Amino acid sequence: MAKAWKFSDNIDTDIIIAARYLSTSDGEILARHIMEDADKDFYTKISKGDIIVAGENFGCGSSREHAPIALKAAGISAVIAKSFARIFYRNSFNTGLLILECAKTDEIKEGDELEIDVNNGVIKNLSQKTEYKFEPIPPFMQELLDAGGLMNYAKKAI
Repeated sequence: MAKAWKFSDNIDTDIIIAARYLSTSDGEILARHIMEDADKDFYTKISKGDIIVAGENFGCGSSREHAPIALKAAGISAVIAKSFARIFYRNSFNTGLLILECAKTDEIKEGDELEIDVNNGVIKNLSQKTEYKFEPIPPFMQELLDAGGLMNYAKKAI
């Protein structure tokens, strides 16, 4: 069970992690600054396992891997959005961050308790007692997630 944090459409990578913090790739440092230009106290409000829920085109903007690294390091267990920018989509799987495309994100309210059943393609909204289907994760992408990202996957292959 995880708490939902709502964001709108077109959340770009500068909102996820501002460019002023890109002098490091240290996830723990980056994590303390996630979403701070949208909500300066966001990092202090979230708990490990929480989920970001957004609209269209999440992760648009620059192609920095820092964005999914920061989200994952902050303890965000998943991002659910109507759609993702292509490079953010790929960077998320490469870094081991679960992202799910779901057309019904407008129905989820901030603070709703969510549970994700990846194997059956279902997001359970325990607060509203509803369920939403999401686009299945391609098998290879699931392998990347299971390994914790591309680098871990490649290490296992050696």
